[in-house]
Amino acid sequence: MIDVGIIGASGYTGAELLRLCGGHPELRVRFATGDSQAGTALAELYPSLAAAYPGVVFDRYDPALLDRVDLVFCGLPHGASQALMPELRGKVRWVVDLAADFRLQDAELYPRWYGEAHAAPELLPGFAYGLPELHRAEITGASAVATPGCYPTAAALAMAPLVRQGLVETTGIVVDAASGVSGAGRPPKPNTTFCTVDEDFTAYGLLTHRHTPEMEQTVARLAGVEPDAVSVLFTPHLAPMNRGMLATCYLRPTAAAAGASTAELLDLYRESFAGEAFVVVTDGSPSTKACLGSNTAHVTVRADARTGWLVAIAAIDNLTKGASGQAVQCANILAGLPEPTGLPVTGVYP
Repeated sequence: MIDVGIIGASGYTGAELLRLCGGHPELRVRFATGDSQAGTALAELYPSLAAAYPGVVFDRYDPALLDRVDLVFCGLPHGASQALMPELRGKVRWVVDLAADFRLQDAELYPRWYGEAHAAPELLPGFAYGLPELHRAEITGASAVATPGCYPTAAALAMAPLVRQGLVETTGIVVDAASGVSGAGRPPKPNTTFCTVDEDFTAYGLLTHRHTPEMEQTVARLAGVEPDAVSVLFTPHLAPMNRGMLATCYLRPTAAAAGASTAELLDLYRESFAGEAFVVVTDGSPSTKACLGSNTAHVTVRADARTGWLVAIAAIDNLTKGASGQAVQCANILAGLPEPTGLPVTGVYP
């Protein structure tokens, strides 16, 4: 068994980590911190966890807790991991961070997109980017992983085969994506109350969403170009559903893709994702409900001869493949376990 701790377990990603670890045959949760909920039973805040964690309460973070574990998941708000990471890296074998603190390799991007300088830029090169389907070799053998954001996960999986093969321009990429309300976190906010969200559909973060540079970084790495050779116009939307994410990406083909048909591109996607346990290439239109509660992404692609654009689409569960499931997937790789261990591949339906 591998002993794990979850720092910041009282939020939605923490609850999802607890759910997945509770059914994992090799990961044993030794502590779950939630300073705002310290002393509260897990089952009181999340009754769904009662059977897996009877009598367990949220701890207040204490460095002494680290002596109990081999691996730590960090589910803290952005910025909080930076202060803890030097201590964590020195005391535990593996760290998987779910926040954005160590996703961007260029420290100079943090002031622009996150409003403040990075507190530990010297640690950035030591983190692998935790999207296994695209960066598995980087994760294997690493000791620290920064899992991608939910929007970049969906967009990257949708676009990756086209970008890797040089079939699309790396500038002028347009990504429209919609997320369920759980993506905004557990603490109540005026714009995420039931009365605000129900029967509504809105765009937000116009031109300024923090996941934009993460998408551009991924495209640059897949295409093998410099970051300034990539531009993504990203518009996120809030959908009136608890969980789920749908990303629709619009890309201009290069000469290498001139005249490519939808059937040819779908064949490329099937070849690119062959053997991937958590990617389904579908002829139809991906559905968020098909992914509900699973760690699986559903992707498709279309070539539009009329406009000349290519359209790539991915659906995921924002809390599973978009966050906690992907974190467990990375933990499996770090620990040398079969990658699908303890992770659901099928969605909950209806």
